[in-house]
Amino acid sequence: MKQDTIIKSYDSAIMKRLLTFTKPYKFQVIIAVIALFFATAAELMMPVIMQKTIDGKILVTYSRVENTEDNKTIVDKIDKKKTVIELSDYIYFTDKSLEIPANYYITELTEEAELIKLVQKKNSIIEISGKYIIIGIEDLNELTIKERRIIKKSDINSVKSRGLLYLGLLIGGLLFTFLQVYLMAYTGQKVMEDIRLKLYNHTIRQSLNFLGKTPIGGLVTKITNDVETINEFFTSVATSVLKDFSLVAGVLITLFYLNSRLALITVLSIPPVFIATFFFRIIARNAYRSVRQAVSNVNTFLSEHISGMDIVQMFGKEEASEEKFDRKNKKLLKANLSEMYVFAVFRPLMNLFTAVSISVIIYFGAGSFLKNALSLGILIAFIDLIQKFYRPIMDFAEKFTILQSAMAGGERIFGLMDEIDQIEDKGTEILHTPVKGKIEFKDVSFAYKENEPVINNLSFTVNPGEKVAIVGYTGAGKTTIANLITRLWDVNSGTILLDDIDIRELKLNNLRETVIPVQQDVFLFSGTIEESIKTGLDISDNEVEKAAVLAQANSFISKMENGYKTTLNERGSNLSTGQRQLLSFARVIAQNPQVIILDEATGNVDTETETLIQKAIEELMKERTSLVIAHRLSTIRNADKILVLAKGHLEEMGTHEELLDLKGIYYNLYKLQYEKQGKNG
Repeated sequence: MKQDTIIKSYDSAIMKRLLTFTKPYKFQVIIAVIALFFATAAELMMPVIMQKTIDGKILVTYSRVENTEDNKTIVDKIDKKKTVIELSDYIYFTDKSLEIPANYYITELTEEAELIKLVQKKNSIIEISGKYIIIGIEDLNELTIKERRIIKKSDINSVKSRGLLYLGLLIGGLLFTFLQVYLMAYTGQKVMEDIRLKLYNHTIRQSLNFLGKTPIGGLVTKITNDVETINEFFTSVATSVLKDFSLVAGVLITLFYLNSRLALITVLSIPPVFIATFFFRIIARNAYRSVRQAVSNVNTFLSEHISGMDIVQMFGKEEASEEKFDRKNKKLLKANLSEMYVFAVFRPLMNLFTAVSISVIIYFGAGSFLKNALSLGILIAFIDLIQKFYRPIMDFAEKFTILQSAMAGGERIFGLMDEIDQIEDKGTEILHTPVKGKIEFKDVSFAYKENEPVINNLSFTVNPGEKVAIVGYTGAGKTTIANLITRLWDVNSGTILLDDIDIRELKLNNLRETVIPVQQDVFLFSGTIEESIKTGLDISDNEVEKAAVLAQANSFISKMENGYKTTLNERGSNLSTGQRQLLSFARVIAQNPQVIILDEATGNVDTETETLIQKAIEELMKERTSLVIAHRLSTIRNADKILVLAKGHLEEMGTHEELLDLKGIYYNLYKLQYEKQGKNG
């Protein structure tokens, strides 16, 4: 069995082609990217606001140095980006990097009566300098809770405001994330719809040569399962990858913004994560390869054995079949468990790396905090940010399988799109109405396979309105003639004319509306009987019933509980063989073609049903050209002309009586059938 091709995990060419399908929805994609930006920004701003609130409003303390020439070196080192207040002979600041104890609390002096009264009462420990109130931390802690609330009222109000801002960012982040996910999911669904439609339109226009050599199950899988992987890519991978990369980059920038020294220490603990992720990607790809191959083997086995279950049961091979399936099923189990083991190791490993990074932050951060070189708010923000950093890395690694599946699905989809094996529809001519229905073969040769000709230099003419039968031994090329007239296949050489126009010069739809075959192997689509007869035609119920009456199908349809509204099962399995044949005939009558090809149209029906069909045929063939391909020679005695084929050549031509008199191929065929019928009788 052919092995599935495993492509590289990322293919820029496939990705580029996939993205071309998003062009009609670029507005939605742009809005999604903007929403992603705002959602990421909101998520990164929350730990920063938390840090600013803790350090600037909850645990705000100031260090101080005398503003003298002796301290000029220290003053010059103070980070001016941090809060700096110059009062009389001292400079107060919140920069922790100088490792100077922070022993003071400062707030602005307001006109509030409670605050003024408290300052006057505690003037021994509260200092007023300009518009600021200064109090030592130890003295502040000695105040009552109520007194501390009076002094810290401004900070308490700021904490409330920032709490509301934090809540607003949380809600905003959720809304923007929802908008981004929804728009990307919408884009994915629309892209899926477009790809499915393009694949289907491409497939139905492929030649019978292509459809004959391509497994139907494979085509269905490409149009359904493989397209679904593209949807998963847009809804799971594209959305996550964009957010993950932006979040990782944003976290790193924010870490360095808060404290470059601790950020550098944190970054130095990250390389093992990328090394582990790299090896995980390789191992996961191998596991994914095994799972895909095992799934393919199981599906192939099920498809073959369920379809051929009658053979399995006929030869009593149920146990052998069960054992063989059990082996394939166990291989699939083993492959799935292997993939599970990979993720079972990777997830805890990422949790370990997260814990190690947090430990590094706590170790170095706590040491700096105890030395007054780092604020508690920055330490808390770092812990929060490093958790945000590892989450997208783990998420991206787990999305790797989906990414590879999408690449493989995309490869198969575009492989189908790129394979063009169609009957060319470059004709510009349209048959003039009313169509006469004259058919002429001129030196036509054709072979399904090279050097294996089915038709050899065949020439004959069917005049308008004639009933012409085509007979011959199996493999003589009878059905091939029907396929060539309708251009399901194109001739290798020679010309087929319809009303003296080369059929290759006619528009394909015009040709196939004029020439319609009725095949022996009837295929009915699911739906109602009425829909089956209409086959997309915009005709009235009366016209539908008229077609059924002419086809002798009305008698059994009218006896059904829902009549023409009766729902057909798949392939019309709730009808008998004869009923399906009559219904297919009604379908052709509704199309009202000028040329009809009956390919073994009565080959699989009983005598009573055949009589009904013959009545319909006689009515239908009036003023129409008809070709009748049949093995049952009793059905074509009244043909205007009979063509006898042998190995692709026209060996005999004439009426029934004329051909019998020749005592040639037709005579032998007729005699063989007559003797067979006599023995059966």
